[in-house]
Amino acid sequence: MAAAAVLGTLAVTPTAMAHHGWGSYDSTAPTTLDGTVQSVSFANPHASIQLESQGKTWFIVLAPPSRMTTRGLPDGTLRQGQTVSLDGYIHRSDPTELRAERIRVDGKSVELR
Repeated sequence: MAAAAVLGTLAVTPTAMAHHGWGSYDSTAPTTLDGTVQSVSFANPHASIQLESQGKTWFIVLAPPSRMTTRGLPDGTLRQGQTVSLDGYIHRSDPTELRAERIRVDGKSVELR
């Protein structure tokens, strides 16, 4: 029985460790970025993009893939070379990471949280 509990914990740990809290983002200073998508990852725990904006490459944390899909941005909607606009919060210790609250793409605005 104890072995099963340990194995169950080990099976969950990578996913739990990959997910992080939002307290590491500066929610007092909303930021808007306009830029060009360099790459897209549509994977759990959160979809993400690399965005070229303001002379640097940003890592943008989006919503989980299931939420992206239900809100109208299924896999394949975001593409390399596409222009997007984002509203979100910059990471407190990584000034090139942003947690997106909203994305505007192809004339459509989508709430991510």
